[in-house]
Amino acid sequence: MRRPPVVIRSPGRLTGVTVLVLASASPARRQLLAAAGIAAEVMVSGFDESTVDSPDPAALGLELARAKASAVAERLGDADALVLGCDSVLEFDGQALGKPADAAEATRRWYEMRGRSGVLHTGHCVIQLGTGKRAEAVASTTVHFAEVTDDEVAAYVSTGEPLRVAGAFTIDGLGGPFIEYIEGDHSNVVGLSLPLLRRLVGELGHRVTDFWASV
Repeated sequence: MRRPPVVIRSPGRLTGVTVLVLASASPARRQLLAAAGIAAEVMVSGFDESTVDSPDPAALGLELARAKASAVAERLGDADALVLGCDSVLEFDGQALGKPADAAEATRRWYEMRGRSGVLHTGHCVIQLGTGKRAEAVASTTVHFAEVTDDEVAAYVSTGEPLRVAGAFTIDGLGGPFIEYIEGDHSNVVGLSLPLLRRLVGELGHRVTDFWASV
């Protein structure tokens, strides 16, 4: 079931020029685009993620990204825009881990993850409105977790941050000190692979530089 879409910032520029619309409520993704000079409007799909399931973590991330982008694309109709949907899933011990349900689950996850590694998969789907053309792919980055103590886990979970993010960790927030190192694209772990976005936008006949704000 789909909940009614929620608009965080109304896409008031969706006339006369191709714009990028981010179909995500994630502040990290918005900030990542802004830091890269990419101007994007924001519209949240309201898609109910619990309706989608897959035993393959990478496929699950892509399916969720596709569903979010499609929901926003349907709402915008023929506006001159590209809609970007993203969703991240942590693959750990062969399981797909999204956001933990509560503090107890976040704590259990960290007890299992510490000193070990997982793969963060982020599905990306870009839809060109008007033509309906779509470019999509998954970016994957291996994340090596530090051997954190019980006290550190308790302190981190008490902040509430792990409950708001896929895999129960961040690399660009309070969880950063608990990540020993990564193999792959750093921006992907934040929630959106900038190199992959460039390639997908290119497949649809655009340049990522077309979306730069004034520089």
